Amino acid sequence: MENLFELNFNPQQVGAVSNLGLAHIGDGVYELLCRSYLCLRGDKTVLRLHKDAVQLVCAPTQAKFAQTIQPLLTEEEQDYFRRGKNAHTHAHPKGATAREYALATGLEALFGALYLMGRTVRLNELFYAGMEEIYGI
Repeated sequence: MENLFELNFNPQQVGAVSNLGLAHIGDGVYELLCRSYLCLRGDKTVLRLHKDAVQLVCAPTQAKFAQTIQPLLTEEEQDYFRRGKNAHTHAHPKGATAREYALATGLEALFGALYLMGRTVRLNELFYAGMEEIYGI
């Protein structure tokens, strides 16, 4: 049985996953990181945790997050980000612009690729770099 918390795809296997497939898994990874981060920050009500998580995972916040970490990305990571950003999505949430949604999808694809390759240390580095900008930790 495969340990789904410790995947180790190679770049060719990640390349076989569709752009939106990478964004799909990356969306879950990003949300789990946000929820974990919020729980570790201290005692909050469930309602406050939920509201803070919703704020962090919305497309405009993800777009800001993506712009913050972009200068830190390696060439390979930039490629995964571009794959998601350039994915052909046919709609975007009404609370976000098409550009924000594209940036958010790029971020999710990047996080999906890193997760699938088991690069959790790098995921944490990028996540904390983005959170530093948003929360000033």
